[in-house]
Amino acid sequence: MLRPHSMSLAFRARIAVLVPCLNEEAEVASVVHGMREALPGATVYVYDNGSTDRTVERARAAGAVVAREALRGKGNVVRRMFADIDADVYVLVDGDGTYDAREAPVMVERLLDDQLDLVSAVRISNQAGAYRAGHRLGNTVITGVVAKIFGRRVRDVLSGYRVFSRRFVKSFPLLATGFEIETELTVHALALRMAMAEVDSAYGERAAGSESKLHTYRDGFRILRTILKLAKDERPLAFFSLIALALAVLSIGLSIPIFEVYSRTGLVPRFPTAILSSAIMILAFLALASGFVLDSVTRGRHEMKRLHYLREDPPARVGAEAAQASPGSKGKGKTDELGVAR
Repeated sequence: MLRPHSMSLAFRARIAVLVPCLNEEAEVASVVHGMREALPGATVYVYDNGSTDRTVERARAAGAVVAREALRGKGNVVRRMFADIDADVYVLVDGDGTYDAREAPVMVERLLDDQLDLVSAVRISNQAGAYRAGHRLGNTVITGVVAKIFGRRVRDVLSGYRVFSRRFVKSFPLLATGFEIETELTVHALALRMAMAEVDSAYGERAAGSESKLHTYRDGFRILRTILKLAKDERPLAFFSLIALALAVLSIGLSIPIFEVYSRTGLVPRFPTAILSSAIMILAFLALASGFVLDSVTRGRHEMKRLHYLREDPPARVGAEAAQASPGSKGKGKTDELGVAR
């Protein structure tokens, strides 16, 4: 439960619960009811992604604000939700009923009390059916790869249960279209060194009649491809240095026999190999130069993202108290009936 101080602050803030859905009629109503009970005063938004069952009807009957996104893919739905919905705190949760709504107040409290930008749920489950075959191993591998490249600050990269600050959401240039969205969310926070935390949360099985939209191999490959692309975009010097090192090693390997013959005879009988070795070494230097150039570009991009991120107030500064403490901080001059700066 929220402590009194955090409860007052939380309910001064505008909290939006975001539920992307595709054919989740079995559990969407229970997810909406659970979130409305856990976070009284929050608005629950269900964005349908082309369901052919009764997802929309059940979500609306449960009290959710329902909208539709025609472009298929979870990333497209979340992008639309981040663009359309204006709030101070955002709770993102799947509509399949596998996450525990009772953890939402704990995560919101952690975000507000510690002035964080991201709180992620780490899935804890002893149920055999909670993870499909290969998913637990795949999540471990992907989390390890992200930790190796971007830093060991996360234990569950692919969690679909997260709480965000407004400044995270409004500074996030979401590009993913599918289930790689979770990886992109995590890397965005790591790349900008945002304040973040994790909370253990129970993770259950899907309800009977509910089918996962995640394809183990296809989406796993897309997630790994996204990690590779993000490594190139966010760590270009390291990425291209590895390429340069591999090319240099190959070039030196090809040149060793040539130098051995030359040292004994003074002749270079294998001109094609010598030319190939030289060309590969030139490519190695070009790769390294590209890394240095793109590293400067990336630093500029990070500065722009950071400046955009800093335009929004931190989570603990929402409410009338913050408006009085810093009347000119945002320059917008309007507050709603709860005293939340607009």
